[in-house]
Amino acid sequence: MSTLLEIQDLKKHYPMGGSLVRALDGVTLTVNEGEFIALVGTSGSGKSTLLNLIGGLDRPTGGTLKIFGQDLAGMSSAELSLHRSRNVGMIFQSFNLISTMTAADNVTLSMMFAGVARAERDQRAAHLLESVGLGGRQQHRPKELSGGEQQRVAIARALANTPHLLLADEPTGNLDSKTSREIMALLTDLSQKQGKTIIMVTHDPGLAERHAQRTITLSDGQIVSESLAGARA
Repeated sequence: MSTLLEIQDLKKHYPMGGSLVRALDGVTLTVNEGEFIALVGTSGSGKSTLLNLIGGLDRPTGGTLKIFGQDLAGMSSAELSLHRSRNVGMIFQSFNLISTMTAADNVTLSMMFAGVARAERDQRAAHLLESVGLGGRQQHRPKELSGGEQQRVAIARALANTPHLLLADEPTGNLDSKTSREIMALLTDLSQKQGKTIIMVTHDPGLAERHAQRTITLSDGQIVSESLAGARA
């Protein structure tokens, strides 16, 4: 497998109340193309901080974070914007859909910013919404959709620019158990059948064990354990 992401001694420190918070404190990790990885840990362990750094939403204090050999730590703001547009698709716990826009428009928005022509945007959005089971809901606004349907729109939006990497931050955190299983089945299908690389943050070790190929546990900003799906009993 080809290496997609190389992280070496990654740190994110910031001052708070006269002390130094070590949100990440020397994380080293390699992610190969096509892997489904779960980051688990208690609140404050550093898992969401790591996801935000990989997504180019924040900058590290130290270390290197390379995607296809390019170090995000040294990128300009414009280069990080391109990274977010081309390399990653993000799925959030709270969906983050624009309430005044239809499902189709929410999906096409990122393509518009990426310079995709209107006809292609509309065609691709229709295909993506169909692929996540929302073929008949394209003109519905978020308030007209269930939580699970909103998360499906969010997944379609994350896939809009055919990213190399999907980053999912507690993607089932606001969903009931039945809908959570449906969303996880969709993510697993994207991994196993379409070869998408996925890094998912979750507070639920059981969820990680059922779906991820590799589970990485963080505590106090450091990786404390790592296990493969086949090695878990």
